[in-house]
Amino acid sequence: MQELAQQKESKILVIGDLMIDEYLWGDCERISPEAPVQIVDIKKESTLLGGAGNVISNLVAFGVDVGVLSVVGDDEVGLLVKNMISKQGAKAFLVEQKGRKTSRKTRLMASNSQVVRYDKESKNDISPISVKALFERFQEKINHYDVVLISDYNKGVLTKELLNKVISYSNQIGKKVLVDPKGNDFSKYSGAYLLTPNKKEAELATGFKIQSDLDLKEALAKLQKTANLGVSVITLSENGIAILDKDEVTIKPTVAREVYDVTGAGDTVLASLGFALSLGCDIFKATEFANLAAGVVVGKIGSATASLDEIEDYQATLHKSSIELHIKSFVQIEKTVKRLRNQGKSVVFTNGCFDILHKGHVSYLNTAKSFGDILILGLNSDKSVKRLKGKNRPINTQDDRAYILSALECVDYVVIFDEDTPYELIKLVQPDVLVKGADYEGKEVVGSDIAKQTKLVTFVDGKSTTKTIEKIKKAK
Repeated sequence: MQELAQQKESKILVIGDLMIDEYLWGDCERISPEAPVQIVDIKKESTLLGGAGNVISNLVAFGVDVGVLSVVGDDEVGLLVKNMISKQGAKAFLVEQKGRKTSRKTRLMASNSQVVRYDKESKNDISPISVKALFERFQEKINHYDVVLISDYNKGVLTKELLNKVISYSNQIGKKVLVDPKGNDFSKYSGAYLLTPNKKEAELATGFKIQSDLDLKEALAKLQKTANLGVSVITLSENGIAILDKDEVTIKPTVAREVYDVTGAGDTVLASLGFALSLGCDIFKATEFANLAAGVVVGKIGSATASLDEIEDYQATLHKSSIELHIKSFVQIEKTVKRLRNQGKSVVFTNGCFDILHKGHVSYLNTAKSFGDILILGLNSDKSVKRLKGKNRPINTQDDRAYILSALECVDYVVIFDEDTPYELIKLVQPDVLVKGADYEGKEVVGSDIAKQTKLVTFVDGKSTTKTIEKIKKAK
């Protein structure tokens, strides 16, 4: 997904109920003398953007150009919502409705346990004037965006009239609409590309229990018919995501290793599906990505997001990462190294042509990896090899060499460079350890002034690309 995101910018418009999630954190050491209740001594307060804001946060973490449409009250909380959206880097296209209370949910936390929650909000449908104003803003902004995500928290913003107008207009101009639904009447989302109900929500909407594969298929089919969907989807928690496409049910299994907290996982699924589809992925590739993103999020405490780097790392730990993910550009490796530094990893760097891979190469690279946590290999490009080795080299193209090298267990990342030396790449990586062959003993090693230490590794006797080529020539 990283590669697709580099080729095309994702632009997504989010419509939904916005709110503030407020937390009051404290300790409880005694009971009130006035009533049998705890006395909580507040130590700190924290404020988060909630509701559809969780979807926004996930999209921002993916690097998406995010627009937000909603209705808030002409109150202090509404202003706070607008400021928090802007602070996240999203664009707020909000309509203010006089007299409406913007949702604020306050949770009192004592010793990390929730004691009570109290809400201040308006839950009635927004006014016809607000519906009209919001839809006009939607028409003004939609052409800039690729996909529309609707996050329904049943707080009155997403009226039947507004949903009908938004979905109909989106279909007219060829924009997919994805919905995280609420309630048991999914017909109000008619015409959406897909909905993302969980199993319980799907059971409420269809009216029957999902206890077998046949039940699942019937539920998917009923949802598709009821809401006139392009694709029917049901999220199945630890069992993954079920998809009905052309009368065939496909279940993409979950990839979570450990589940600590499912808070916000539904928002992550909606955001990641929208993100993948906006980049041109099909529904099957999109659900694979959504499962990975959800796997990262449920491994964290509280509502959380997953960055593309975290998803890539997570995918690698599951042995599901493709070889191409380990081949990086200069821009990509700079971001990757920064992330690795934050994780406390030590970085080893080496470089070479590695034209015809042999035992000597693999032994050398395996030794290099032993000097740290991560091995980054700078690979001479075809142009660079020709300048260094002659017009008949390389035997294998840079793409082939990079692919084979990145498949080695000891090599974490491969970066192709065009220069005669990797000095600029070494400056970018700032390795903890720089590794070269023992034939550099007594010579200046390019980049040794940058790396914290330089180590020389002895090659396996009798093994070289030149000797391999000579042997092939003699065999003709």
